[in-house]
Amino acid sequence: MAKAQDYTKYFADMMGAFPVDQKAFENAFRSQAALAEKLMNVALEAAEKSTEVSSAWTKETLAKVADVVKVKEDPADYTKAVTDFASAAAETNVEKIAAFAEIAKKVQMETVELMLAAGKDLSEDATAAVKKATAEATTAVKKAAAAAK
Repeated sequence: MAKAQDYTKYFADMMGAFPVDQKAFENAFRSQAALAEKLMNVALEAAEKSTEVSSAWTKETLAKVADVVKVKEDPADYTKAVTDFASAAAETNVEKIAAFAEIAKKVQMETVELMLAAGKDLSEDATAAVKKATAEATTAVKKAAAAAK
């Protein structure tokens, strides 16, 4: 029976001829983790502010409802209370929706800034890594060619 050729050594030698910069992988991971942390901080800040706006909106609405349900002397006062509530609620709704829009706008601007900065950093890192890999591969090829002679 024929013995199967063991290619393990050949592949190990081939992979060893093309050095991989482990530091580049570590730096890429750190950069990605830092970007994720910054993006998460933006999201958490937005969630906190949105919760504050929502809570304030609820408190204001409940305070206005309390005025509506108070006992009135004249039945016409109930109509006036409901009308006042609807008017005040409409005004509050516009203010709170504008506050949510400002939060969303800030999140969008901060996210774009972070992504642009990350893209610039990534481009610089990739350029440096390619230059280094090219130099190392050229050196490895020259060594292999010299050894083959």
